[in-house]
Amino acid sequence: MLNKKFSPEGQRAFDARFEAQKIAYGPVVFQCVRYAWKRGMLQAIADAGDTGLSVEELAASGGWTPYVLKVVLETCLSAGVVLIDDGRYALDKAGFVVLTDPITQVNIDFNHDVCYQAMFDLEHALDAEKPLGLKVFGDWPTLYQGLSQLPEPARSSWLAFDHYYSDTSFPEIMPDVFATAPRRLMDIGANTGKFTLAALAHDKSVALHLVDLPGQLAVADTRLVEAGLRERASLHPTDLLDDALALPGDMDLIWMSQFLSCFSEGAIGSIFRRVAAALGPRGQVLVLDTFWDRQRYDIASYCLINTSPYFNVLASGNSKVYESEDYIRLAREAGLTLLTARDGIGYCHTLLRFARAE
Repeated sequence: MLNKKFSPEGQRAFDARFEAQKIAYGPVVFQCVRYAWKRGMLQAIADAGDTGLSVEELAASGGWTPYVLKVVLETCLSAGVVLIDDGRYALDKAGFVVLTDPITQVNIDFNHDVCYQAMFDLEHALDAEKPLGLKVFGDWPTLYQGLSQLPEPARSSWLAFDHYYSDTSFPEIMPDVFATAPRRLMDIGANTGKFTLAALAHDKSVALHLVDLPGQLAVADTRLVEAGLRERASLHPTDLLDDALALPGDMDLIWMSQFLSCFSEGAIGSIFRRVAAALGPRGQVLVLDTFWDRQRYDIASYCLINTSPYFNVLASGNSKVYESEDYIRLAREAGLTLLTARDGIGYCHTLLRFARAE
């Protein structure tokens, strides 16, 4: 059984109460820190070095009034983003991270541009198990039908979030993908075609079969044409939520990356059953995903766990970031057996390899 604890051992009640206030004021702190980053306050303070800047000096730039500076920077102070030394603001360690760490910036943009307004409806979305927050962007049953039509900056921030987590993994998994010398490879949840393009470039003889919704495949189609690789790819527009829709068969390898977390357990089981039926005689399945229970560091587990509410309120209403055992169990029920599990790929990925059970 899984055992996990994020709070420090021996935490005092007073310290726990302070942590609880950070939760209570979390939305306020988030917006003020984001403002300080996006509007250049943090950069101006960083540029001043250890000597820092007074409110009067910051106001002299003409970018902000003393009132705005005090409101925003005092909140940043409370969050450890800046510090005050002799009345002058200097960057603290968390502020340095906000200014320089790509994943922190990607996460801030994703949560602000994609999730923030929708999260107001989280309570109702959880009760209904439907993505009721999606109405802030459009009238679609799930985010995936409307992904290609998301307004900016939500679409760019969504893609940056999705690609940052996957892009750190793709370079090192190609040997795993081609370990069995597949000639017919199916990319389920192909999205904009990033994996497909990488696989086609890696092996000049492999043929790719892309499965996704029509809107996503239209983007992938354009990118394949631009790369001169369209003739080696077949597109299969498919709504995987339709249990009656079969997948192309006789596949040597079926690839799914950050895909199954978009679905409920029931839908994942259905997809695994169709995947098992689509395998060739010695075919295998590779699942690359982010499992919060297989992370080396709490920072990764924290980020992954707190992505699950997005899946509820915006994406599908009934999906999440899963524990690895959930996938293994559902695959086993679909007639697949786990061959290997490799952790520590990219930022926070695990690669599960399955084959048909004997």
